[in-house]
Amino acid sequence: MNGPTRPDGRSGTPDGTSTAAAAGTPAEAPHSTVQVGDVLARDVLADAVPVDAPPGGRPPGPRVGGGSAGGLPGGGGPADGVPGGGGGSGAVTVGMSALTESAGPRRGAADPVKTLMHRHRDLCERAVDPLEIAAGLEAHGVTDRTAARFRHRDVFSLAEEMYARVPRTDEEPPRPLTAAATRPRADWVLLALLPGALCAATVAGLRLTGGQPRLITAAVGILALALGLRAALSRGPLSAAAHRTGAHPAGGTNWPWWLLTYAALGDGLLHDAVAAGPRALPACLTGGSWTLAAAPVLALALGCAPAAWSAHLLAVRARRKLTTSRGLEEFASSVRPLLLAVFALFLGALTALLALCAAVLGEAAPYAQVLTLGALLLLARLLALHGFTRVPAVVLGAAALTEAAAVGTVLAGRLPGCEVLAEPVESLVRAWGPGSVPALVCGTGALVLLVHATRTLTRASAHARPEAAR
Repeated sequence: MNGPTRPDGRSGTPDGTSTAAAAGTPAEAPHSTVQVGDVLARDVLADAVPVDAPPGGRPPGPRVGGGSAGGLPGGGGPADGVPGGGGGSGAVTVGMSALTESAGPRRGAADPVKTLMHRHRDLCERAVDPLEIAAGLEAHGVTDRTAARFRHRDVFSLAEEMYARVPRTDEEPPRPLTAAATRPRADWVLLALLPGALCAATVAGLRLTGGQPRLITAAVGILALALGLRAALSRGPLSAAAHRTGAHPAGGTNWPWWLLTYAALGDGLLHDAVAAGPRALPACLTGGSWTLAAAPVLALALGCAPAAWSAHLLAVRARRKLTTSRGLEEFASSVRPLLLAVFALFLGALTALLALCAAVLGEAAPYAQVLTLGALLLLARLLALHGFTRVPAVVLGAAALTEAAAVGTVLAGRLPGCEVLAEPVESLVRAWGPGSVPALVCGTGALVLLVHATRTLTRASAHARPEAAR
């Protein structure tokens, strides 16, 4: 916005300061980093509308500092009620007085907060409370530094003013969640237990049958387990509908199913392939029986219940911290320990479930493989539920393809002249066992997602309602 013209031809207010400084806008450091919120604040301050302006923009009429405004320096006619108007000293005095008054308080002739309200009208009208406005502003790149340019100490303070000043719609806004609404519901608790119950029934059927009935039991059990997981992921804390509209489960891909299949059959296949030597195929591919690891799959299926509880605990506690925080940095610093604590609680519960399943089934407990896979799946689900689907999908796909490549290179090493392809995986398996491959792959993926989650799930916008984050 162009500043007023002084009689000596310089731009600024009578005391020599710039128009932005007189309007109360802090000057930026000459070498500061330009952020999205800074660009937004600059545009808003440049397009600030008067307080009494209609919703469409500025009211018609002459602008201060224009060459055609009567009573100001360079104006074409005398000011009303001012002797000697039309460019005399009286006109200069009145014009400078008007400029000084308009450059004083923020809610003078130009109100940048009102312009910001116009830009985020839907966000303000649909918000249940100022916290959702703060989360929405953060999603659009507004930070505490940007809020300082609007004469507010943080984004939460700016959101409170926007919430108080925005005209409300006739429709009653949705009510905030009450204490009863945040308690675990019986329906999603039962659905979270369903995959574990179906998997336990399938494992029991496989132990009690043989031959063709065993194949039928396995097929029916896999189908039932898939339907049970689908039901558990469609209701409750693990459901996308409980967080953001349109979020796809577990990164929006089918890679988790491959990871679970490898947890059941991959270690046995890799062990047989390495044990068969460079000239023979694994016994399971030449008519032998497959080695099925039931304990890892059963523990992961039973882990749906602690995973749902962890997601519920994170959502409820983060929402409560959002109501008590007074800044984005304060909220992030308080949610980060909560996220890590919830993650640790899930791993502890999964460890206990794996130990129990291994003891009941009489199998060895592969803690490294199961814990890293469980951590990977939980973090991918949490990120996808809160709208961050791309990184989990990429990490899950990379993990699944890496596991497939590990088995593929060992089998390709049986071809003439391709023995070198199998050497890296065979050396790893001989040193640390076949479980080292999924543990290394899933552990790396889980670490990447954990770092990503500590940066994204600690934002206020990640825990806002879908309408507030748009």
